[in-house]
Amino acid sequence: MTEAALYLIPVGLSDTGLDTVLPQHNINIVGEIKHFIVENVRSARRFLKKCDRSIDIDTLTFYELNRHTKSEDFPAMLAPLMGGEPMGVISEAGCPAIADPGADVVAIAQSRGLKVKPLVGPSSILMGLMGSGFNGQSFAFLGYLPIDATQRSRKLKEMEHRIMRENQTQIFIETPYRNNALVAEICKTMPPHIKLCIATDITGSGEKIVTRGVKQWLKQLPDLNKVPTIFLLYK
Repeated sequence: MTEAALYLIPVGLSDTGLDTVLPQHNINIVGEIKHFIVENVRSARRFLKKCDRSIDIDTLTFYELNRHTKSEDFPAMLAPLMGGEPMGVISEAGCPAIADPGADVVAIAQSRGLKVKPLVGPSSILMGLMGSGFNGQSFAFLGYLPIDATQRSRKLKEMEHRIMRENQTQIFIETPYRNNALVAEICKTMPPHIKLCIATDITGSGEKIVTRGVKQWLKQLPDLNKVPTIFLLYK
């Protein structure tokens, strides 16, 4: 019997079979939960069916948590857990609460003394760092860089300073259709001693994790248009 807790349930990052990225333990727990907080109901239902086709989706309750959800609605989502039933949190890709709105409901659960149990699964941020050859002792994930050109340039300069001053790996992402423009800007503005790791389609059939100096990348820029990508900078 699954204990009453808020289970943070990772999902796949690509179309690769779940058996290659998730332990059976996760699948067993998923099959016993009836209440889920999800980023998108349709994709969550699809994920649950991939976990176990025998799951009766229509008997489950879904609470949608995304950038449109009002903060005052968060506490009510935890009502089943408050009543002693296990709940699950499912994001669109990877691990819940990492670069994900699920962190807000986890914070409420923690503030109320409710048990939170993160499950094992793929994180593109950590897997990109693992494969980069960069400093894994000190690193920062910065999310999306500013869209405004001046602010983005300033942020890149800040990252350069942190790399040199703190020996800290800088990790960030971009909206996939802006990937190419971002890589070109990085390679033109960063000094020669800076290295850029580009990690694409992690766990997928097209997975590539390649680290090169920015000037090397500039000789042949990759086509990353609409490709899920993690970017890492170090020296």
